[in-house]
Amino acid sequence: MHAMEAPGHRVSTTVERSRVVLELPGGALGTRLRAYGERRGFRRFLVTSGGPSRSAEGREVVLRRGATLVFPGGGADGEVRQVERPSDLPGVIRALSSRPLVLVVFSGERVIPLENLIAMRQSSPRGPEGALWVQAPSIETVPGMLGALEHGSDAAVLLVHSQEEIDTLERHLEHPRLELSWKVAQVRRIVPGGIGERVVVDTTSLLRPDEGLFVGSQGGFLLLVASEAEGSRYTRPRPFRVNAGAVHSYTLLADGTTRYLTELEAGDQVVVAPPRGRPRAVRVGRLKIERRPFALVETSIGSRRYTLFAQEAETVRLVTPRGPRPVQELHAKDRLLGVELPPARHFGMAVQETIEER
Repeated sequence: MHAMEAPGHRVSTTVERSRVVLELPGGALGTRLRAYGERRGFRRFLVTSGGPSRSAEGREVVLRRGATLVFPGGGADGEVRQVERPSDLPGVIRALSSRPLVLVVFSGERVIPLENLIAMRQSSPRGPEGALWVQAPSIETVPGMLGALEHGSDAAVLLVHSQEEIDTLERHLEHPRLELSWKVAQVRRIVPGGIGERVVVDTTSLLRPDEGLFVGSQGGFLLLVASEAEGSRYTRPRPFRVNAGAVHSYTLLADGTTRYLTELEAGDQVVVAPPRGRPRAVRVGRLKIERRPFALVETSIGSRRYTLFAQEAETVRLVTPRGPRPVQELHAKDRLLGVELPPARHFGMAVQETIEER
């Protein structure tokens, strides 16, 4: 049985708040927005004359005075550079070699000029180099500016006018920028897997019946385990829950790393997705670990074999190309959907090395 693969491969991940700079208006509104932004986890701010310039531990505040960027604590100034045409890009590279910070404001096109700028920066001779910030014209453009050529700018600057805009920005940042490499694996056998501890993941979001977590015993391939949004004749739906699998299993986090189910903590962001659909990040609310009977599901993609220990229960459903099916109704030669990942990992992070998982 050969794998079926959707176009694309796994790329960059959720955007950390530390790479976003909130540009604040002056006066009392700016003070209120900074306080709200700090409560939401933002730590970097750009303010103009009359804005809240007071710095604090763990916070970075930069003053914008025309084309000059001033650090309240002193030191060399940064500068603002306008990019209107290709001939402006070398000037940015030169400024980065002499300034601690350069904020680039694009006029018109943004994506290709930013990619060119990053490529020029990477190929330039090594030396003292400042931070590259880019002005984002809208909330929707922030993730792209931080992911251009897989690296992006060091930070994106966004002017905000309300708490609602900060809330919208937060939602955009929490959406994982992933392209999943979907595969179809063939079931080789399903046999009793004994008794062990299984992990139920309760999220803080409502999941669709065909959405679920990616779970597996090997880090190179994770099966899609559907939510309990449908329930059964004897149980009520639990649309926030995934009965994920045995304690040793891996699952996929929104930052592109994997983690053992038992290592998940409240507040962690995990990836959920519908079959071959767009992934999203949801937060873990709690875990429930209990002793339960398992079914050992062994699958294969070509000559490679992968396993999942799933609780033997009607509410545990794996996703086939035709939709979720209870694990008790699966048989040899059935097909299951999952995602392929780099198998070699060090503390959950993909690394380049030879590894064999069994």
